[in-house]
Amino acid sequence: MALPATLSVSLNFSSGATFGIPFTLSDPVNGILDTNILSASTTPALVADLTAQTRSINIRRGRNIYRDTYEAGTCIVRIYDPDSSFNPQNTSSPYYGQLTPLKKLRKLRISASVNGVSYYLFSGYTTDYKYSYDQAENMAYVDISASDAFRLLNLASIETVTGASAGQDTGTRIGKILDTVNFPTQMRDIDTGNTLTVNDPATLRTSLQAIKNAEFSEQGALFCSPEGDIIFKNRHETIGSAAGTPLAFNQSGGIPYANLKFAFDDSLIINSVSFQRIGGTAQAYQDADSIATYFPHGLSTSELIVATDAEVANLAKIYVATRSDTTIRIDEMTLDLQDPAVPTATILALDYFDNVQITNIQPDSSTITKNLQVQGIAHNITAQTWTTVLTTLEPIVDGFILSSSSYGLLNDDILSY
Repeated sequence: MALPATLSVSLNFSSGATFGIPFTLSDPVNGILDTNILSASTTPALVADLTAQTRSINIRRGRNIYRDTYEAGTCIVRIYDPDSSFNPQNTSSPYYGQLTPLKKLRKLRISASVNGVSYYLFSGYTTDYKYSYDQAENMAYVDISASDAFRLLNLASIETVTGASAGQDTGTRIGKILDTVNFPTQMRDIDTGNTLTVNDPATLRTSLQAIKNAEFSEQGALFCSPEGDIIFKNRHETIGSAAGTPLAFNQSGGIPYANLKFAFDDSLIINSVSFQRIGGTAQAYQDADSIATYFPHGLSTSELIVATDAEVANLAKIYVATRSDTTIRIDEMTLDLQDPAVPTATILALDYFDNVQITNIQPDSSTITKNLQVQGIAHNITAQTWTTVLTTLEPIVDGFILSSSSYGLLNDDILSY
């Protein structure tokens, strides 16, 4: 059975963090004017096309629902290597001397094309190569592992942030941190923040820790896109995203699914917090009704870069208000892209904050309907199979949305700041 999309797997040996791939005539991924780079050379020494050699692809991207944060996206591609091209000791290999993990930031990129439209599934940097053979040791396979730009940011330590100053919004501060570690400007999509910051504390930490501080202080969202870009959505953007029209998944008439992962527990509840900014006083907030029902579920954090105590108090309130109650959850669902009833292009176009409505008929004939958001995507692909697992969550920040039937109810929904 043929796969529902045409895959492209490439390994870029050029220097630098950018994923610029030379323009290739008639290529649906690398032949896009105003997107790909015009170059005098498209030799395999620059970009290796591994599509024909690829035997399986496993991609994981998204938010860890229990740690309440976006984590580094990862990918493992298994390739068939009959000529030992990926043996680092093979001096006749076209890649000899080029296979050191992260050397000059070797870049792995996966894309898929449907009806001439291309969708990136993953863009990241190689971390290791693992070799295996069949029992007779005649057939060689190489598992190429890669991680997205979060890994680079976690490896880059900083102490001072060039250009940081009090009064900057969180988006500007994130940009200054990225400038400090020379992350390419063309690989950023950074919103203007809704929260102002204090001066940078000039403490030793990783650049990812510094950026995550700004993300939490904003109650926004910071993640890597499948194109490899750093994305930052401000608080108003994350709240407003819940107003979008959901994509319907159900057992009759909508997009079919399998393996819903239900949960009904208190693991995501936070009903008591103490937040403190740099140079400020701790701001505590509790939901007494939630504590009476579920017992205390606390969180404490300090050294936030928020400019004022009043803003920290607002942050504490919206954080607790978003997480102080629980209901039955659908944490995951699995889609079979080989099923003709599953619209491949629609699924490949999904990304974080896209809204989905999942309807499930229970064995007792009762119905559960949940309006959720995509917050994680995993692809598991072989020559004959393609399953996509979506992590689905309630909005990560609640707020009042005018004219919304779900988030626009007075005396029920949260008035955000």
